[in-house]
Amino acid sequence: MAERILIVDDEEPLRRFIGRNLSARGYEVLTAQDGWEALRLFEQSAPDLIILDILMPGLSGLEVLKRIRQVSLVPILVLTALDQEADKITALDLGADDYLTKPFGVGELLARVRATLRRVRWSEGTGGAGILRIGDLELDADQRRAWHRGEMLRLTGKEFDLLYLLARHAGRNLPHRFLLQRVWGPEYQDEVEYLRVYIGRLRRKLEETNDHRHLFTEPGFGYRLEA
Repeated sequence: MAERILIVDDEEPLRRFIGRNLSARGYEVLTAQDGWEALRLFEQSAPDLIILDILMPGLSGLEVLKRIRQVSLVPILVLTALDQEADKITALDLGADDYLTKPFGVGELLARVRATLRRVRWSEGTGGAGILRIGDLELDADQRRAWHRGEMLRLTGKEFDLLYLLARHAGRNLPHRFLLQRVWGPEYQDEVEYLRVYIGRLRRKLEETNDHRHLFTEPGFGYRLEA
């Protein structure tokens, strides 16, 4: 079955541009012109990927992202303008998987879509590794769930992938590029900002303090997980 992509943007020419190019590559395309329509189509059609503009009248893209993340881990690619650096970070913090800066070409659009969907397929294919226990952390690769001190962690798919990868190599300093390539794909090997955002989110969810830490930074190199 063709993968279903929901495009959410208040600009009709951009919706047509994205939709035409995705349809030509065999994707099933749905479009929404505002946030409320996006939520309705999300509930009705269960898309495999959402392309979501941040700046929309009425219900903003960030609010749509926040509401969807309360109930689903569907991959979301947000659209931002060149001067929206703060919004990019906010979107990643809210659970966006990637962002695309306007204006963009067909090649970049298709590459980002392919990479995002490929990461989802990779994540779904990492099962079968059983339970991994590192100190007070427990990770189940089959169920894609994690526990800290016996309490289940509420993790997005990519947060789990990153934590599980670090846990599999516990005690080793893993380079930025290695982490980015394995979790996000080879196209993202230089996007160190992604790691900073996601490591920060994991630290908050693990309730890290100076006396209780799991994640350590190796300046200019990468990160490691300790028991």
